[in-house]
Amino acid sequence: MRGDAFSPQAGASFYDYLVSVRPDLLPTAIRGAMEGPVAVPHGTTVVALVYAGGVVIAGDRMASDGHSVSSRHMDKVIRTDRHSAMAISGAVGPCLDMARLFATELEYYEKIEGRALSLSGKANKLAQMVRGNLALAMQGLAVIPVFAGFDPERGAGRVFKYDVAGGKTEEPDYVTAGSGGGLARSAIKRAFRPGMDEAGALGLALASLLDAADEDLATAGPDPQRGIFPSALVIDADGAREVDADHIRQVCGGLPRPGAGPDAGGGSRKKGK
Repeated sequence: MRGDAFSPQAGASFYDYLVSVRPDLLPTAIRGAMEGPVAVPHGTTVVALVYAGGVVIAGDRMASDGHSVSSRHMDKVIRTDRHSAMAISGAVGPCLDMARLFATELEYYEKIEGRALSLSGKANKLAQMVRGNLALAMQGLAVIPVFAGFDPERGAGRVFKYDVAGGKTEEPDYVTAGSGGGLARSAIKRAFRPGMDEAGALGLALASLLDAADEDLATAGPDPQRGIFPSALVIDADGAREVDADHIRQVCGGLPRPGAGPDAGGGSRKKGK
């Protein structure tokens, strides 16, 4: 950046600064010269659930390029600050760019204002960024995240979903996104119980990804042979922490396969009752 980039007029929003002073540094500007739809890797599926002490946010690890696997190791769950995280679905490049810019925005605001942005403010700022990507979304570079965090003011976890135009909706219990999002949502809907504990929420999140992978070709299930499993974060009053890979392996190992019976997935899912 230029040495004279920052000024008191820039305010506490790094994103607004880029829009007004250095739009050439925005991901939308970098890719703005492209014309027509383009083929790029896409990432799916992601979920977020509220439990009694906070939220769980998780995603599978596959990125697809049409009918081909682009990556089996993509981490779609990204910590954005101490008490929040986003999970990305859509075009991988713009998704990762937006996640990095969003994390920088939250850090910049806190440094300028001396306090963290409220969770509602964070959700609104992400909606603004998704809306700013609309032109690229029309070219096939959509960014459709889910956002989750612990709200210290309410003492509870909260989850948000977005549409391609930046429309934001807060849901009281859970949200999903990606090509397997509808399948994951149906799996969660069958077993979700308000007030479930952390273990129950994590088990249900992972079980929903397994259900989605069973029907959606772009969603990957656990792959013990390669040692690849979904990624997840837990966010509570103490902050956001990554769920250990060995623990995820253990939980996934105890999940019944989809279609195993009328209570498929019930073992882990009933923990939160």
